[in-house]
Formats: sequence, C-alpha cells, structure tokens
Amino acid sequence: MPALADDLNTEQRAVVEHDGARPLLVVAGAGTGKTHTLATRVARLVQGGADPQRVLLVTFSRRAAASMQHRVALQLQQALGVPVALPWAGTFHSIGARLLRLHAAAIGLAPTFTVLDRADAEELMGLVRQQLGLHRAERRFPLAATCLSLASRCVNGRLTLATLVEQELPWCEGWLDELHALLQAYADEKQRQQLLDYDDLLLYWQLMAEEPRLAAALSARYDHVLVDEYQDTNPLQQRIVSLLAPQGRGLVVVGDDAQAIYAFRGADVRGMLGFQAQFEPPAAVATLEQNYRSTPQILAAANAVIARAREGLPKQLRSDRADAARPRLVTVLDEAAEARWVVDEVLRQREQGLKLRRQAVLFRSGPHSARLELELSRRNVPFVKYGGLRFLEASHVKDLLALLRWAANPRAELAGLRAARLVPGVGPATARRVVQEVAGADAPLEALAAYTPPAAVATAWHAFESVVQALADATAPWPGVLADAIAWYLPQLQRLHDDARVRAADLEQLRVIAAGFPSRDRFLTELALDPPQATSDESADPLRDEDYLILSTIHSAKGQEWSAVTVLKAVDGCMPADLATGRESEIEEERRLLYVAVTRARDQLNVMVPQRFHVTQQRHLGDRHLYASLTRFIPPEVAACFDAVSGDEPVEDDTRDAAPTGDAASRGITTPVVDVARLARQHWAR
Repeated sequence: MPALADDLNTEQRAVVEHDGARPLLVVAGAGTGKTHTLATRVARLVQGGADPQRVLLVTFSRRAAASMQHRVALQLQQALGVPVALPWAGTFHSIGARLLRLHAAAIGLAPTFTVLDRADAEELMGLVRQQLGLHRAERRFPLAATCLSLASRCVNGRLTLATLVEQELPWCEGWLDELHALLQAYADEKQRQQLLDYDDLLLYWQLMAEEPRLAAALSARYDHVLVDEYQDTNPLQQRIVSLLAPQGRGLVVVGDDAQAIYAFRGADVRGMLGFQAQFEPPAAVATLEQNYRSTPQILAAANAVIARAREGLPKQLRSDRADAARPRLVTVLDEAAEARWVVDEVLRQREQGLKLRRQAVLFRSGPHSARLELELSRRNVPFVKYGGLRFLEASHVKDLLALLRWAANPRAELAGLRAARLVPGVGPATARRVVQEVAGADAPLEALAAYTPPAAVATAWHAFESVVQALADATAPWPGVLADAIAWYLPQLQRLHDDARVRAADLEQLRVIAAGFPSRDRFLTELALDPPQATSDESADPLRDEDYLILSTIHSAKGQEWSAVTVLKAVDGCMPADLATGRESEIEEERRLLYVAVTRARDQLNVMVPQRFHVTQQRHLGDRHLYASLTRFIPPEVAACFDAVSGDEPVEDDTRDAAPTGDAASRGITTPVVDVARLARQHWAR
C-alpha cells in the first residue's frame, strides 16, 4: 500500500512533514498542487495520531471544505483502511456560527439566533434608517446599502468609522454622528430580534476569543489550525487566526500573494506578506513552485507579468511539460473585430477536437463581454456566463426561507413580516401587528396560537399558523418537515408568480440541499453563508446543449483552469480599470488580476488588444472613437514572451460553421461569562 506522501514532490513533502513546532507559511504558486498538499498534510496528521476533532481546516467556500474533506477521507481510507471524518472543516463564517451556538449561553446569545443574508441585512438597515428619520434628511444621506457596506468594512478592516469615512467616503464626514447612531441602532435591533449578520459572526468570534475567561478554552479546542487561501483574509480574520494559535504552534497558512484579487471584499494581502514577522522566532516558509497545469511558455509569460510587482513573496513557477506554442498577443481593430476573432478561434479549436467547455473567455468586468455575447448568439454558439442573480436573492426562495427562519426564531421580525404577508388577504398592517405581538411575548409561539385573525382570512391564517408551529417543533424530523412548508407554499407560489412551474424546481432543489444537513439551524446558517450560485429559471438553452463555451470574469475564474483561455481587452482603461488607478495598491491588484487570468490556461493563451473603442453615447457625432493602448502590465520585455498576431489576418482552418443547438430565542440562557452582544454594540461608539 503506497504511503501518503509517495506522489508528492520535494517541496510538497516538506509541507506535509513539517513538525508544527513553528508556524508555517506555504507560498503556493498557481497550479502547484496546493489543495492536494494541504489534504495530504491533514491526512498525515491524523495518521500520526492527531484527533480529527481537534483539527481545524478553514477554507473560503463550503464546496472547497467538502472537497478537502473528501480528499482527506480518501487518503486515510487507503492508508488506514477505515473512514475518518473531519468535522471542523468549513468557512470562517460557518465555523464562527458553530462556535457561537456552542458558547451562546456564555456570551449572552440565544442558541437559536438567526443569520441574516446580505439582502435581509440591507432591508433591516433600511428599516432602522427610516425609524431614525434619516430618509427625510434635507441633504443627501447614505442609502441603506452604503451604510451596511460602511459597517462591514469597519468590522472586517478593523477600522473606526471616522477613519473609513475620511479615507473612502469624505462626502459623508458631515454625517458621522448620525452614522454612529444608525449603526448602534442597527446593532440594538439585531440584538433585540436575536439576529446576526455575516460580519457579526466574525466580530462576535473575535470578541469572544479576546475574553480571557473564554480565550483559553477556544485556543485549546484545536491542536492544528490550517487556513487555505490566506492571501484573501481580511484583518478581522487574520486577528481570529492569531487568537486561535497565539504562539503559532500547529498553525499552517497557505496562499499565493500573487493571486490576491479581493481587496474590494476587504481582503488585505499585507496579512500574508507580514505573516513571518508576527512570530518570534519568525514563521517557517515553504514555497511550491512546480506547476502541473501550464506549458513552460505560458508560465514564462506569467512569471514576467508578476515579476514587475512592487512587492511580493519570491517564487518562480516552472513546468516539466514539453515545450508548446507561445501565448499570443492578438491586435484587432475594435470590439466588433475582437468578438469575431474570438468566435472564429473558438470554433476552429472545436473543429480540431477541443470541446467548448475546455475553452474559456475571461474579462475584467461583466460588461466587457457584451459584444462577444451578441456575436456568439448570432452565430448560434452556446455559452454560459458566470454571474447573475444568486439563489437566495430569488423572491420565491426568500419566501420559503423566511417561513423557516421565523419558525426557528419568532423574534426575527423581518422574516416574520415576509412570511405573514404570504397569507392570502394579509396586508402590511395586519402582518406588522401580529409579528410585533409575537416578538414581544414571553412565549412567542403561544402568542401566535392565541392570535385571532380577521374573519376574512381566518381559514388561510390557521393553515399558515399550523405550518409555523410544525416547523418550530425542535423534535420534528429534518428535512421531512420541510416538505410540509413546501406543500403549504406551492399554492402561494402559483398565486404570486406566472412562472410557478419553473420556480417550483428551485424549491425541490432546496429540499435536496436540506437533506445534506443534520438540522434546520445548520441548514439555514450554511445556506445563508454559502448559497448556490443561480436559480433554475436562469438555466437557459446553453445548459441543455451538448457543449457550451465558458465566459467568466477573472474574479470568478480564480481556482479554475481550461485548456484554452482568451483574455479580452488587455488595454489601459479596461485592465487596469479606469476606476482602479487611484492608488498604487489598486494598480498592483489589477496586475495580479492579469496574472490570475494568464495562469488559468493549460495549453493555449490568447490576449486580445482592441485598438479603438467607439463612443456609443454620442452616436450623432458619427464614427467617433477613442484609441486604446496595450495594458501597462505588458511592457516590451513582457510582450517578448508572446507572439504578436494581427486579428485582421485570416485564422488558419477558419470556419464560420455554427455549433449545433441543441420562542426559543431566550430559552436556556444563563448568566453570560461575557456579554459579547454589548461589546459589539459598543464597537460603534469608538
């Protein structure tokens, strides 16, 4: 039977066999087998006697955690002959939610707290904003979405509100007192209704871990802490990691500073760049440079792009693959010519045996693919574009989840208002009255049962109340009880939506997803933190074809790979984007975006350079256009790694043939060790 590390190279084996006495920073270049290496390290720890219950693996998506768990289980099955589960693998937010529920009584929370998704948090912020009369301000006051973003960036960036406003939104400086009052009122309202938003899950975790009477127990819970994609962590997450392993023993963080492209979400690559210096003695460093994805010629271009970065951890990707064609810089006249050339090339590759799904077109932002999408549609080439409405933003999904959330936490007024208004004949005033009565009662579910509805809606109301009571029963089998909720909601779906049949498929998908969770609370929390990407009514004809081309923003493409990749609009103004050239840090992140795009390609890479852009807003002026220049990230010394191609020349074996179509909220609370909720509210008084 092969040993766990037999298939690893020397660099990877050093990571797997690290003794854990010192913290370890793993600088893992693109395509270097990072996931396999990390999974093997976890398996090696368990094989060596580590308790799987005391291994914490933090990833940036639930799917990544599930993949890692599967890899570890497979390796341990092969090595030990027995299946081994890894219970503490998940995202920062999901792990935080579990820890908060475990310690709820000690921190002044009800274990049945509700996690708000982004849309519900924005709606609650809007209600509080309105209650304070800020919507009637004579001068422009930030909208609810802006206020929520401010709160989030303060929490995740560990900044005071005054500092953030001064740096990012100077036009709001005259509203500092009102913003403080709004954010404190928002925190108070969440506490009253036993609600936590995404950022609270991390803020409460940090505050809990900083409390001396709880910190020791939290840090002693895990012997080994492993964090994936560390370059994408924000200052709050970095603080939590340092609290989990204050001395660094058993701590391993893995990432690639060259792929740090999420600053707009609050990520701060300086956490990875400064990781070594956080410890005394400094953390050990291991670098993975053996790339298993791309050809040497593509890696030469990638290395040349990132070599000009202002700062970074040293690494040089290399490949043992055979030499192949060099990547191409394709110059075309304009966006229309760019679209035609890309479709010609995609179809040519398809005729040579490369399926459309093994090809991808990447771009800096969604609108950059608009002209290409028109050309693909005109020539009947099926495609899928990553992005669009998220699953939880669909109204019918939000309806059913509101019903579940109100049953789980009757003090959650936002969910209650949405659920109650689903009853035929119940308007906003009636819904608000009953929801507030229930939320204010000592025994909310008894208050709901005692409520006398208007005679006109009595029959419909009693059916609704029965479903809520059934869903609230903690002993009810899960996910069987969800079928009762769906059965009640289907007639409402047919009443509210013309396309009810299509939307009903999402409810079935929700039921299938629910079967993967042990309880209602875990289901609601995990779904809010890491929802499916799209609803069934968005799955159009391309998904029913035998093949389809991938269109994706570069941000969405991170972590993926394709045989052939084409990058659109590699010109200044698009890459870097005009709005991302105000600071050096923004320009450097734009450079890393190009690096990520280039390293998605296995065998072929085309970088498109349209020479001019038509000014469509002023069509009455005729053929007015602006000239564009090759992106500053490909100066002559980098361009030397590419073959220059004119898009006006015919493509070899060109074909224009189209592709075929084809109240539980307060039960069980004892005197808290520390009132984390109060500390969270005081956060805004700084």
